[in-house]
Amino acid sequence: MPAAGMVGLDYLNLHHKVSTYTTSVIYDRLGTGWSDRVKLPRNAVEVTDELRNVLHTAGVPAPYLFVGHSLGGIYAQRYAQRFPDEVAGMILLEPPHEDFRTNTPKFKKRYLLQQSFTILRALLTYKKSFRALFNQMFATWPDEIRELLIEYHLKTLSKTFTERKNLNSQIYEEIRKGGKLPDIPLIVYTAMGIDPFMTPITSKSFLRDTLDPFNHIKNTVYTKLANSVPRGEHRILRSAGHTTIHTDCSDEVVEAISHLIDLIHTHEESTSE
Repeated sequence: MPAAGMVGLDYLNLHHKVSTYTTSVIYDRLGTGWSDRVKLPRNAVEVTDELRNVLHTAGVPAPYLFVGHSLGGIYAQRYAQRFPDEVAGMILLEPPHEDFRTNTPKFKKRYLLQQSFTILRALLTYKKSFRALFNQMFATWPDEIRELLIEYHLKTLSKTFTERKNLNSQIYEEIRKGGKLPDIPLIVYTAMGIDPFMTPITSKSFLRDTLDPFNHIKNTVYTKLANSVPRGEHRILRSAGHTTIHTDCSDEVVEAISHLIDLIHTHEESTSE
């Protein structure tokens, strides 16, 4: 499940590797990528209903192993809450969490001047800066797909913020009231590096000074999330950034997918005996 503002083809690297030994599905949420246009943001019930319909229409039988990146991780959890019999496991790559609202390091006045210059520079050079970042992110993608994706993202950078708009209210409330996650294997990943997509719009001093405190908060929050189910595990990726976690550490993510598939099959075999 893609992060906010991201689309299925952004995860083509994982898809190609995983599809060699199991069925792998990537898709664009409605209102993003090459899916039909709808008004954003949308609530988690709408998104999970849509995904369920896509999977059923495509003839992909449950149960599913979901890989949810950032906002996609919220939707994966909501799907598991609503349809627990259809979810066999989850891998969550830095999902949003309500606890970040009160624990995230605050922006202090001493960063204001440098941040103002950073924002001004970003406004003047954002296409050049982000093109370079996307080029690096999609370096191994086929040329025709890479250029298509880069052009799409440069035209729709605001979708990241638009999709996330209702995180502070409706979606967190949906998760809070949705009940516990089912007893399934769960791996939650924390990326400890600086997100390269934050560097064009955030001052270096703020990123540098808040990296360790925020990583400590993430460790606490994600450990708690992993421990919310009996078979949960929290893993740390020290060299990964938030947006690029699936390209910075693709081997680790693919290994986790393979590991959970083995666990799921072992569990199915033991319960069928």
